[in-house]
Amino acid sequence: MHSRGAERLLGVAGSPHLLLVEDDPGDAFLFEELLAEAQPGVRITVATTLREALDALRPEIQCVIVDLSLPDARGLDALHQVREHAPTTAVLVLTGLADAHVGVEAVAAGAQDYLVKQDVDGALLTRAISYAIERKRADESERQLVEARALSRENARLERGLLPVPILTDGTLRHHTRYRPGRDRALLGGDFYDTVQTDDGAVHVVIGDVSGHGADEASLGVRLRMAWRTLVLAGHTGARLLDTLDAVLEHERWGEEIFTTVCMLTVAPDRRSARMHRAGHPRPLLFGPGGVEVVPDEPRGPALGLIPGVDWPAVDLELGESWGMLLYTDGLIEGRVGDDAYLDLSGLVELAKTAHGAGRRDEVLIDGLIAEAERLNGGVLSDDLAVLLLSRGDG
Repeated sequence: MHSRGAERLLGVAGSPHLLLVEDDPGDAFLFEELLAEAQPGVRITVATTLREALDALRPEIQCVIVDLSLPDARGLDALHQVREHAPTTAVLVLTGLADAHVGVEAVAAGAQDYLVKQDVDGALLTRAISYAIERKRADESERQLVEARALSRENARLERGLLPVPILTDGTLRHHTRYRPGRDRALLGGDFYDTVQTDDGAVHVVIGDVSGHGADEASLGVRLRMAWRTLVLAGHTGARLLDTLDAVLEHERWGEEIFTTVCMLTVAPDRRSARMHRAGHPRPLLFGPGGVEVVPDEPRGPALGLIPGVDWPAVDLELGESWGMLLYTDGLIEGRVGDDAYLDLSGLVELAKTAHGAGRRDEVLIDGLIAEAERLNGGVLSDDLAVLLLSRGDG
């Protein structure tokens, strides 16, 4: 190595922190001198073996400069292990004149660049380090972009399965739905809903929530929703349908701890009454000329996947001429209200009474409820939420 003019590390804010892995004390000293001349204040940690280097790796280290001829590593072993332990850190490898070809192989194996030790000077070294850091940043940005695009496609695919187009031909009914992903999750959760009008004129509605969050839960939600639609179109309803859906869940889930809450509603062809089955799911809200009320809590059954051979009894509801039925998942009512309380069902009822009394209907009503729950929570709700509002007349 020899010294010509030195230049500062380009594109590196503050005092960069570098890890030099070099077992030759003389070469290590010269590298430190070149770097100190190029950028006073640069922080350099020196390791003489691969083991010392791996122990010294920290998130704040921006570049690892590693000699490929270490006493405890040969060839590309050092590079592979450094990249495994610090996948987001730039790596610059050092080779000798006799094995310069190894540097090319190192770049192909993931290093950002290589230097032949006998040709290094201050300017070349600082440019190589700057290039390595910037190339690693670019590689990470590209990787994140590719992941984001893949995630977006996965979200779209899952959303099409979880949130389908309803089969509804009755022009007297208004159908509005909303889905909101939770704050810390990129993928959809296991919330799902569907609406199907059958040939006899009845309208069947379901909303459900698979326990947990992520791609597996979303995929299971898609399968349960598709099974529900298939069963409804095949003429199954009520407890018999839930028995079959429970069997589907038991066969499709990956662990016995996975369960699903479900609320099903079948609106009669005359639209004046409905039959409801609830499996561990939050109670819907019923809007009518008299205001807002919560449907009865009993009778009901447990969530699917919890108790074999259980019954899911029905509740018959009188709807009248003008009504609205709001079904939702628990993400809507589990937001915070202050430091020590949750919105809960009682809080949702108060919000709904205020909004309905102010004349809000349809999408304005449900968007307002979600917005107010988020305002009280101090931001986006932590859990996924799904909302379905089926209305008739001024309900």
